[in-house]
Amino acid sequence: MTEALPGSAAPPAPAPLSPVTIDAGAMAGEDRLLRVVDALAEVFADLSAGLTRSPSRTVVQHGPERELLAGTAVWERRGVGSVKITTLTPDNPERGLPLIHGVVVLTDLPTGRITALLDGAELTAVRTGAVAALATRLCAPRDAAELAVVGAGVQARAAVLAVSAVRPIRSVRVYSRTAARTEAFAQWIRDTAPRPVEVTVCGSAEEAVTGAAVICTTTSTGGTTPLVAAEWVAPGAHLNVIGGTHEDALEVDPALLASAFTLVEERTAAVAEAGEVRAALAAGLIEEKDLHALGDLVRGVSPGPGGRTSLFRCVGMAIEDTAAAAALYAATTAGHPEEDHS
Repeated sequence: MTEALPGSAAPPAPAPLSPVTIDAGAMAGEDRLLRVVDALAEVFADLSAGLTRSPSRTVVQHGPERELLAGTAVWERRGVGSVKITTLTPDNPERGLPLIHGVVVLTDLPTGRITALLDGAELTAVRTGAVAALATRLCAPRDAAELAVVGAGVQARAAVLAVSAVRPIRSVRVYSRTAARTEAFAQWIRDTAPRPVEVTVCGSAEEAVTGAAVICTTTSTGGTTPLVAAEWVAPGAHLNVIGGTHEDALEVDPALLASAFTLVEERTAAVAEAGEVRAALAAGLIEEKDLHALGDLVRGVSPGPGGRTSLFRCVGMAIEDTAAAAALYAATTAGHPEEDHS
């Protein structure tokens, strides 16, 4: 280091680099989605091995089913941390507004520098689809070609993109309670599918789900009456249960958990926040030891479904946002090593 000469001014400190802004367009594409899937596999393996943790989110409820959420986590091995603030407003779609608004701040742990600002709603959709893709990749039959989706919102679109990235989906059956939204969703699938796909709009959840190899439930239900009955699910099918607006909401009949291989992000989080898990435990259908952590499956600690029906119950964890943001930041700054601290 060169010292300043007597009487001369010290050299100026380097100006901090501005955070990169990552919007929805910068998160799009199968390549970036698969980067997020791989990052989630890594972080869940670390979580399973005790090398990182995911602190509980802070949730403030205001009004009927409206929530303000804040979550923060660090991923030590990658040297990154994130803070995410989101709002959940179930009646927003009726206003023509998104269900979720938010922002994610990504930080570089060694320097403390804020490296990126990401659209929180889009990141939520991408990482939720990606974690469902990871579960599908680990559990669903490799030749699974028929997908059923209950719901027609942002998460439904993310689920279609994600599952189609890890399985050769050729047929999609869709159902939601709003006919116009369902038709628009079906047309979106036809217009954006990476390969020829047959899309069928169904008149009921039963019609959509029956016989499907992969099932995704992506609704904003707050009810405790299941939308999908256990007997509709074909033996050996894989389910990604994604929706529900609070910890007791049910999309799928909890009775299914009694016989299915049940996969969760983390047992503690599932017991606290997953409606189907909570109901199945309360009814004595399962014990907590019957829940398989996603990271255990990634690491090979858990044997996997072995051809059984499998059900992944997603609740969303702060560490997922950290991993997804890190993967998207690395993709966005590829070729700019001076900006890539992930």
